[in-house]
Amino acid sequence: MTEEPTLLSSADALIQVAQRGAVRVLTLNRPAALNSFTQAMHAELRAALDAAAADEGVRAVLVTGAGRGFCAGQDLNDPGMAAGADGKPDIAAVIEQNYRPLALRIQAMPVPVVCAVNGVAAGAGANFAFCCDIVLAARSASFIQAFAKIGLIPDCGGTWLLPRLVGRPRALALALTGDKLPAVDAERLGMVWQVVEDADLQDTAFALASKLAAMPSAALVATRQALDASQSLTLSDALTLEARMQGELGRAHDFAEGVAAFQQKRAPVFKDR
Repeated sequence: MTEEPTLLSSADALIQVAQRGAVRVLTLNRPAALNSFTQAMHAELRAALDAAAADEGVRAVLVTGAGRGFCAGQDLNDPGMAAGADGKPDIAAVIEQNYRPLALRIQAMPVPVVCAVNGVAAGAGANFAFCCDIVLAARSASFIQAFAKIGLIPDCGGTWLLPRLVGRPRALALALTGDKLPAVDAERLGMVWQVVEDADLQDTAFALASKLAAMPSAALVATRQALDASQSLTLSDALTLEARMQGELGRAHDFAEGVAAFQQKRAPVFKDR
């Protein structure tokens, strides 16, 4: 590791925030509860993501978990799961208040988001990871669509993400059975980018985030937007979108810098974000 982290939050914060070079590192920090989500944790995570989005010095975000798990999903004992007017849990309100804004915040980040899954990623924890741009997993990690086991459906974008990642038949099988999927199988199915040895996960993820941080952020984010949009576009409309985005990027600093650096045989210095 070449960059020493600067801690930007208290050591016992629910979301530990650190800066390493141009990479903002966010660590889910409820290890005793496998980093399961609470209302308070959601609030800190959204604030940390908003702060990273607003900071021009941040050019990539790395998300991981403290301890032996990445995220076990929603903490069902959290006061945020309080009953509605009918005395029953108002899960719709939990989703609207927490998981919907979280998924949309990740999708709208102005820089690439790398996720390092260091252990179990279950329920909303798994789908939160899949919301990120590139997912790396420790060899011992696993992914579980645990919703059916408690009479629910995938949330945190799972119904949108899973068919796009693995196709409808596999998405249905994963969601209906709720079976544990080892990291190596998740890699085989195309759900994660890479599986690495447990001891190498954080270094490998940081190296990837640092690589992305040195690249043209605006173009990387536009690539995410174009790929997501293309899922509901005709080829003709996708080509139109490509032309519009290329037109905008072609007038920006980073394109001119990239071309100049190539011609001058030097490393480019990208600035757009």
